[in-house]
Amino acid sequence: MNASNAGTAPQLTARAIILSIVLAMVLAAANTYLGLFAGLTVATAIPAAVVSMAVLRLLGGGHILENNIVQTGASAGASISAGVIFTLPALVIIGYWDSFKYSWVLAIAGLGGVLGVLFSVPLRRALIVEQNLAFPEGKAAAEVLKAGENPGRGIKILAASAFLGGLAKIVAESGMKMLPDVAATAGSIGKAFAYVGTNLSPALLGVGYIVGLNISIVIVAGGVLSWDIAIPIYTSYFMDTVASGDPEAVARTVWATQIRYLGVGAMLVGGVWTLFSLRGSLLSGVRSGLAATRAGAGKIIAETEKDIPMKAVLLGLIVFTLPLAVLYQAIVNSVLVSIPMTLVMIVAGFLFSSVSAYLAGLVGSSNNPVSGITIATILFASLMLIALLGSSSQLGPVAAIMIGAVVCCAAAVAGDNLQDLKCGYLLGATPWRQQVMLAIGAISCALVVGPVLNLLNETRGIGDPTAEHPNPLAAPQATLMAAVSRAMFGGELPWTMVWIGAVVGAIIIAIDSMQKRRGSTFRVPVLAAAVGIYLPLDVTMPIFLGGILAHLVERSAGKPADPNDHERMHQDGVLFSSGLITGEALMGIAVAFFVWKFKNPDVMAVAENFRFGEWAGLLVFAGLGLLLYRTAVEGARRICQK
Repeated sequence: MNASNAGTAPQLTARAIILSIVLAMVLAAANTYLGLFAGLTVATAIPAAVVSMAVLRLLGGGHILENNIVQTGASAGASISAGVIFTLPALVIIGYWDSFKYSWVLAIAGLGGVLGVLFSVPLRRALIVEQNLAFPEGKAAAEVLKAGENPGRGIKILAASAFLGGLAKIVAESGMKMLPDVAATAGSIGKAFAYVGTNLSPALLGVGYIVGLNISIVIVAGGVLSWDIAIPIYTSYFMDTVASGDPEAVARTVWATQIRYLGVGAMLVGGVWTLFSLRGSLLSGVRSGLAATRAGAGKIIAETEKDIPMKAVLLGLIVFTLPLAVLYQAIVNSVLVSIPMTLVMIVAGFLFSSVSAYLAGLVGSSNNPVSGITIATILFASLMLIALLGSSSQLGPVAAIMIGAVVCCAAAVAGDNLQDLKCGYLLGATPWRQQVMLAIGAISCALVVGPVLNLLNETRGIGDPTAEHPNPLAAPQATLMAAVSRAMFGGELPWTMVWIGAVVGAIIIAIDSMQKRRGSTFRVPVLAAAVGIYLPLDVTMPIFLGGILAHLVERSAGKPADPNDHERMHQDGVLFSSGLITGEALMGIAVAFFVWKFKNPDVMAVAENFRFGEWAGLLVFAGLGLLLYRTAVEGARRICQK
């Protein structure tokens, strides 16, 4: 695509907007489920691009820039869901909400997302044009769109794997109860209890394939540290009484009440360290944003360089900030507190949107430490609120989380927006059209995440185990935000475990620094390890297995002749994985709806003689892994042999 054709090629067409909105909503729902379940969200640009190419071709064409608009809006499904699930479930965890208030979730997610787009507008020229940062997902999406000679194949892979992922979910323990969700065992030697197992979730297998071997090893190592080292040590030496009963139940109880807080301490240290270690890059990103606001005055701008006008950006900031100021006032009922909250939100939102955009350009959106950014926001906001409300305020944690939620949504969207704009820059798209489309996508996602959160909270539970929901969705980042905000205002935590976790996090940081000095390609990112420590081992194990599959695909297919084709060689594997994730997540939401509708967790259960054991579940799981491997290898070899 030549940049000179950008002004005449169709971009913001009605069909592109409608398709983008539909995809954004679907992918937001799927990522909301996945993020609460596994503490991770996955980029959605490539699946959205493939769907767009196939659907628009059926409708009579589909220009490359029109497809780019679709993937731009649809990609908000990952960023908005991440911004919401990292923060707002904390309000349920700390007991401020019994359920998610739809209007509040809509306001925070929608307005935070739009602010993220506006904050990132002045960053485009500085980071994409002048500094020419990599933005790896943006480049990969551009390559997929350029090479989209056979989107029909991609759609078949997505549809087939989504069907299989959904089928696996509906026959599992939470649906028809034909197959178990987990294959696990536990045992004890003396007083030492240990646990090993794997979730049989196709979605987690797909997540592991997408994040790759390095990250998946680090995540599962965190799980092994928690479940097979920390739990045996704790049950052997630190339990007041000798544990008795089912070893698996003992291990899960110890994890839920004590050991998982090692992950909280490690995540807290990891978030602060990540920001500190990247301080030079962060300052550079902020300086670029400030400098870009002063650039371009009085110049004739080409179509491919036209952003949303700065006057419109400033007006939008005022218009979209005022409702948030009203929301903050409704929480604290004091203008002397709500105005500083709003000002902190604006300043932190712009600064951390700049940070997020810069880091997305360096390491990609998938590795962007948005949770670390949010921790820093909550800590800073808490210090300000302690001065205004007092250190024992009941509303202090709530107010801090509300500020952090808007900043988290804005920062996640800003990083995603720059990825999309990089893709558009490589294709010759018009920036302002993409910026408008991402704002539309963000608002569309905000419309659906609230109901999905309520449905999952009522049927599965979120955060801490309860008698009603003994195995809830873990929501690790939101639990961390709840712990940090409560701790700042005098709340009780298993502080011994938190401090030990902080030391563990420091050791992991030291190991990663040593790997960096050695020039090793294997890195040990502390936030990935911390999430692994916090999650149940059976959740981290299939992620590890998916990472192994990605590694085996590379070994079987060989290296592509063109190094730029490295991302494309995994395209079929990523599409199959994305289908597994989307199919399972959407079916999980559908099952939750029927459970809620009939107020019966066994509403879909089949008769006892149609239920099978763990070995049957393992065989189904292995079969899906084999299909993923074969599909990925076939696609990778096709790219490598070109």
